[in-house]
Amino acid sequence: MVKINKKVKDFDILLTGNKSAKLSDYLNNYLILYFYPKASTPGCTTESCEFSERFPQFSQLNANILGVSTDSLKRQENFKT
Repeated sequence: MVKINKKVKDFDILLTGNKSAKLSDYLNNYLILYFYPKASTPGCTTESCEFSERFPQFSQLNANILGVSTDSLKRQENFKT
């Protein structure tokens, strides 16, 4: 479990678009991780669209947004579009 104000170990992140990153790649910016249970469901779609609509505001704050789910990368790629 991650505790508030405690550092976490660096880990690899698989991204859509055949990309990957490390948590440490985001050290100089804010990182928003939002978790959703399943792509393409009404609630998850609404949540993701709200982040997308506010993306310009988050960008001004040097914030990156990553959505996390247990779906396959292919399903997440489809959900992203």
